[in-house]
Amino acid sequence: MGDKIKINGISIAPDEHKLVNLRIARLPTHTNIDLPVHVIRGPEPGPVLLLTAGLHGDEVNGIEIVRRMISANLLRPAAGTVLAMPIVNVYGFLQNARYLPDGKDLNRSFPGSRQGSLARRVAWNLMNHVVPLADVGVDFHTGGASLHNHPHIRCVMSIPRNRELAAAFAPECVLNAKMIDKSFRKAAHKAGKHIIVFEGGESLRFHEESIQAGMAGTLRLMRYLNMISELPGSATMSVAAAVPGTGSGSPQGQDQTLMNMTAVGTDTPGTGTGTGTGIRTVTGAPVTHFFTGSSWIRARFSGLYRGSVNAGDWIKKGQLLGTITDPFGESEYHLKAPSSGFVVSVNRMPVVNMGDAIIHVARKSGGTAVGSD
Repeated sequence: MGDKIKINGISIAPDEHKLVNLRIARLPTHTNIDLPVHVIRGPEPGPVLLLTAGLHGDEVNGIEIVRRMISANLLRPAAGTVLAMPIVNVYGFLQNARYLPDGKDLNRSFPGSRQGSLARRVAWNLMNHVVPLADVGVDFHTGGASLHNHPHIRCVMSIPRNRELAAAFAPECVLNAKMIDKSFRKAAHKAGKHIIVFEGGESLRFHEESIQAGMAGTLRLMRYLNMISELPGSATMSVAAAVPGTGSGSPQGQDQTLMNMTAVGTDTPGTGTGTGTGIRTVTGAPVTHFFTGSSWIRARFSGLYRGSVNAGDWIKKGQLLGTITDPFGESEYHLKAPSSGFVVSVNRMPVVNMGDAIIHVARKSGGTAVGSD
């Protein structure tokens, strides 16, 4: 990439940080709706990392991850460029809604159209003004409706670069997830860009563990890409100060942040500055487990559900997972694990119907690849 990069006619030179607004459309009130893009460039050349959040307007954890990192100046690279988009679906965000006013799912509207529906126009702007500049990216998501996701990465494991980026992000769980037609991830892949998906928490609810995991993983990925030389204590303290309840008055919170962000080790050949002995080893981060398949445990009866396990738990075959009772106190049914595995997601809705998805269990063999972002 040359000395300057240009988005929507605005040039950004090395070591500059500019906010570029892409005009999408106007509300019926004549209020303009723009798509903001933070372009944060380092003084030295390097890769371009794209961070997107809020493709679904009610998925606030990803929005908060990117916002906090911008606010704490954690995305300023020593080399390369960060393109940070905290809210892609501005319309949905304003309405606390997943979709756009036209009822379309933005993440099923790619690659978009300049003259199409509102969702397709947003997708077109992203694909034509921003994605061509990126090398790799992370798309931040949250569990839909009442589903709560344990922080994890989703990618196609059979693509070596995807698996490599997921390992560098170093979450506790990496889930094999096929690409969905008309999704952002698949459109970017067709354009030659590698995007991994972060999932964590529940829609319309801040989940601090997921926010911290997303921030820490992003910094580990930047370190792996040689965009930052280290994860210094000053950066750790900035994150702690940016998190309510974990600033200077909460040493325990700072220690936890430091544990989540410390990364040392070697690089995959050809992608870093290490000895080339394999995927980077991350000290203090969770042990990363790669799961090739998963399946949902569903309610066999309708009634009131009370769960006994949480997202992030390991379960064993035959273990009691929860109970379903009828609201009149006449019957109670036990929900037991059909197999062992790792709980990726739980349904927090207390009233369930027969066939409802209750618990999402990942396994290192068996099952099928996840099918949605």
